[in-house]
Amino acid sequence: MSRQDAWIVDAAEVIYGDRIGIAERFVEHLVTTGIEWGLLGPREIPIMWERHVLNCAVVHELIPKGALVADVGSGAGLPGIALAIARPDVQFVLIEPLERRVDWLDLVIEDLELENVDVVRGRSEQVFDTVDVDIVTARAVSAMKSLVPMTVPLLHGQGQLLAIKGRSAATEIEKADKVLRKFKTKNSEVLTVGDELLEVPTTVARLTYGS
Repeated sequence: MSRQDAWIVDAAEVIYGDRIGIAERFVEHLVTTGIEWGLLGPREIPIMWERHVLNCAVVHELIPKGALVADVGSGAGLPGIALAIARPDVQFVLIEPLERRVDWLDLVIEDLELENVDVVRGRSEQVFDTVDVDIVTARAVSAMKSLVPMTVPLLHGQGQLLAIKGRSAATEIEKADKVLRKFKTKNSEVLTVGDELLEVPTTVARLTYGS
């Protein structure tokens, strides 16, 4: 952290508090084993904190205490592990189909001693019957039109999808109108989080289901 800009250090300390050391160890994995295992490219190393970890971690403020969260297409633990470190009061299920990525996630979870994270190998569509959560998260998985069918069934009619998106979030929601109606989406909105902490706030498409 000593090499990072002051605003990055401040944001990390606000988000992670006394768990900042665990977050630093996670980033160390991302820039070493994460690169070696091919989960991320070496060009991401200089921007790992702001572009990836903090970009994901600020979403924790949208997750209620005690929730059960499924992270679809977890890959390098973004946002799943980044969020799990910030929120030890929340249980996370990381859903990832690729064996190599699952092995890496297991390695990191064990090394960081995260007791609130489980990993399920498979496509989300394969675990609809066995996984029932309050919130689904996803980042860089697919456009909303395709993302909704592969995530919303995990809510079993009640909960929220939090999709970390870029500037195209509103357009994606518009293009997914028919799909949103098919899955009985109660409300859809585009939010920004981390406005006071990050130089570039995180954009989240939030879809709500049930009562």
